[in-house]
Amino acid sequence: MPKSRVRKKKTDVYVRPADATGIKKKQPSPTWFGVLVLGCMLIGVAWLVTYYVSGAALPVKKLEAWNVVVGFLWIATGFALSTQWR
Repeated sequence: MPKSRVRKKKTDVYVRPADATGIKKKQPSPTWFGVLVLGCMLIGVAWLVTYYVSGAALPVKKLEAWNVVVGFLWIATGFALSTQWR
């Protein structure tokens, strides 16, 4: 019967890749970024509340039902920005 090959054992020593030394840690977000996120969301909510309370006469009468889309776009923008918060 033929003899099986002898396998080399893996070393347990971790070798750090050479390109990993240039990785920079991301800095925390500035304070104004949080204010921007909350501001966008609050503008969207205020837009929708104004639209419904005024009976579709405000904030922009020409947009009619598109005012709802505008309000939700403000809210969606705030949510999209919040995913970048660190």
